[in-house]
Amino acid sequence: MHDDALSETRSESRSAPTAEAELERRFEAMIADEVRIEPRDWMPEGYRRTLVRQIAQHAHSEIIGMQPEGNWITRAPSLRRKAILIAKVQDEAGHGLYLYSAAETLGIDREDLLDLLHTGRQKYSSIFNYPTLTWADMGAIGWLVDGAAIMNQVPLCRCSYGPYGRAMVRICKEESFHQRQGFEILHTLSHGTPAQKAMAQDAVNRFWWPSLMMFGPPDAASTHSAQSAAWGIKRFGNDELRQRFVDMTVPQAQALGLTLPDPDLRWDERSGHWRFGAVDWDELDRVIRGDGPCNAQRVERRRTAHEDGAWVRDSAEAYAAKHADTTRATAAA
Repeated sequence: MHDDALSETRSESRSAPTAEAELERRFEAMIADEVRIEPRDWMPEGYRRTLVRQIAQHAHSEIIGMQPEGNWITRAPSLRRKAILIAKVQDEAGHGLYLYSAAETLGIDREDLLDLLHTGRQKYSSIFNYPTLTWADMGAIGWLVDGAAIMNQVPLCRCSYGPYGRAMVRICKEESFHQRQGFEILHTLSHGTPAQKAMAQDAVNRFWWPSLMMFGPPDAASTHSAQSAAWGIKRFGNDELRQRFVDMTVPQAQALGLTLPDPDLRWDERSGHWRFGAVDWDELDRVIRGDGPCNAQRVERRRTAHEDGAWVRDSAEAYAAKHADTTRATAAA
């Protein structure tokens, strides 16, 4: 009888779920029930790494994206345009702050993330490796680049990871103003002189295809999309978001009186979508690998700015340490 009981106990022990398996089950149940995962909750290491990679890339994109627009602050055509552009660049800095803070809730230090960016071991959005040659590029970036960003980022407000989703709510609200600002710049130029309209058209020609690349490679070639969707990080595939962006943008281009540089662009009555030509994925691969027009310039400028600001960080740390010492001394007294 004793041997039978011992055997039964061992059998139950072998079949009982391990502690980690139970945590995995609870995690999957939270994802299925649309319950937000918070920093205090257990999560699979793969989920954590995926979030770190995505949030870091997003944060890097925000602060690198300040460069091509900041380049035009001193050359804006009016005081009003200058003030708006300064506010927009400041918004992008704030977005980077929110996102680095969200990443830190996953147990990684912001300085480590910046080191990964500065040494080329983490990426940022390929779109920011293209130059801004004219004032009209400020319009094209606002209308196309920020428009694509909004299409990508609004679903992230429902991301399964709480800190990321909550950060995206404010970011998307501010990006919507940026998109409208870009549209307004292009509308003014396209309804101005022939030279102004030509400048607007040139900017759209150069930023259209890189904007479509912002959604990432086709779903069939993506190495992360399926798992991110299963975890509730992403809500839609790259191809669906890209199609939504095209469907939204074509009527806006018509309102602007500008042409999108795609001879294959046509309305498909049967599907109810605008069909567009083939994206040059080889170009995207080259830019991601570091062979874009401004890759080296963008990273070097970011690295230099970080090094030049070391004294600010050192001063802040010294002040915090002194304040902590004062607080401890007061408490002891």
